[in-house]
Amino acid sequence: MAATLSTWLDERAVADADALALVDRGRETSWTALALTARSIASGLARAGVGPGDRVALWMPNVPAWLATFFACARLGAIVVSVNTRFRTHELEDIVGRSGAVALVFWPGFRGIDFNGIVNACDPAKLVRLRTIIAYAEGEPLPAAVLGRPIVAFGAVAASEPMVADHATPDAGCILFTTSGTTRAPKFVLHDHRTIIAHAEDVATAFGYHLPDTKTLATVPLSGVFGFNNALATIAARRPLVLMPTFDGTSAAGLVQLHGITHAHATDDMIEAMLAAAPGERPFPSLRFCGFAAFSPAQADLPVRAAARGVTLVGLYGSSEIQALYAIRAADAPDAERALAGGRPVSPMARVRATDPESRAILPHGTPGELEFTGPSVMRGYFEDPGATRAAFSADGFFRSGDLGCTTADGQFVFVQRLGDALRLAGFLVSPAEIEDVLRTLPGVTGAQVVGAHTPRGVQPVAFVTLEAGARFDEAAAMAHCAGRIARFKVPVRIVVIDAFPFTPSANGSKIQRHRLREMAEALLNGTDATA
Repeated sequence: MAATLSTWLDERAVADADALALVDRGRETSWTALALTARSIASGLARAGVGPGDRVALWMPNVPAWLATFFACARLGAIVVSVNTRFRTHELEDIVGRSGAVALVFWPGFRGIDFNGIVNACDPAKLVRLRTIIAYAEGEPLPAAVLGRPIVAFGAVAASEPMVADHATPDAGCILFTTSGTTRAPKFVLHDHRTIIAHAEDVATAFGYHLPDTKTLATVPLSGVFGFNNALATIAARRPLVLMPTFDGTSAAGLVQLHGITHAHATDDMIEAMLAAAPGERPFPSLRFCGFAAFSPAQADLPVRAAARGVTLVGLYGSSEIQALYAIRAADAPDAERALAGGRPVSPMARVRATDPESRAILPHGTPGELEFTGPSVMRGYFEDPGATRAAFSADGFFRSGDLGCTTADGQFVFVQRLGDALRLAGFLVSPAEIEDVLRTLPGVTGAQVVGAHTPRGVQPVAFVTLEAGARFDEAAAMAHCAGRIARFKVPVRIVVIDAFPFTPSANGSKIQRHRLREMAEALLNGTDATA
């Protein structure tokens, strides 16, 4: 196995040469072309003053230039700061500023959005280390300047003489991902060449990417670990990756059918959109399985509905700290098991355990606690935050995920939810999902979320539900329904109807803002005011 990402890509260019590496809107890129482009971009970045240890903010959609720039930075020993194209001024200036990025690469005309204006609205005082702004274009004119700095054309950077030198080392940082917390500034998760390569090879093997007819589709953004790890695993297997700059259900369905896609990974709402866009009983005969992340409570039955149309959905698990696709469910597992988040780690060196959140004692199989992980995919740490890094690991080196789940005797594990969302009721650790499942059996209820509200009487469960159009809701009857099915201490003290759950978008899928629901619940029980 190659020791660095630059030699890793070069091996593919030598072994596979003109074989197909990437497809983007009908345009094909070979392994040789990708490697040469990465070397040229490395020269152009070096000429702009980027060197080992420097950070380069990459604020781009899913196009070949994203991957080429990532490998270019790897060759330079520089670190890519991955920025979601959904982010706007506040998020951009925070991430670029706090990471100390010296260069920003972006596409000013992407989707007709005024990305140039978004950059110009940033506070220059927060971007004091930003020296170079590089603009990508596909035929549209480029702005002359941004933030008072002249624009460097990406085309000129990519036209540089290919770099021969290689400044990469196995333990050098190569990419920063931001955590998806919704209540505080995100932390920067640092991975090095070794962790990225090892995990990509493990995923390629565990997911069956090495089969000769494999083609994968990049549906979720490369700026998040979900999309990034899928792309890198495809490169590890030396198989073609089909890109789309932005997701659209109809386009994605068409690409699966056109290219004979065998593997795809997506969020539940993406899969729903693809199925809706493709008529017929078996719209995707080439698709072996689709890894999915469940974010929408209203689509809990999606794995069953998808299976009825020949699409096998398998549960996954991962995070920025241990990388996405850390674990996978077996495609031939029973429906109920296959849909669960978690599964078997892709690395034979990985280890998973559940511990008591308070005593830190290791719990037996089947007993829920905090999931902890080791393995070759685990991050180096939080960038320039040694205190947070120390707090994230146990004394014996396990990453403390903050997720509630349990291990099983067959070497797998089950993820339930974020540990911070678990409730301590009547002295017992209770998963809100258990209560939410009961609430979703009520007539007319389309979604349910349960949070714990801190009151003078302790933590009390409060439920929020969404309803079908025109449905009537009787709170007292709903509480009685719950009381007949779960222990009394689990029954919500209030069940509140809302129009929609508050969401936070991220590169890996939109997530319900449970902290916002918790604020609303506490305001309701404590007699204060809060609105969604």
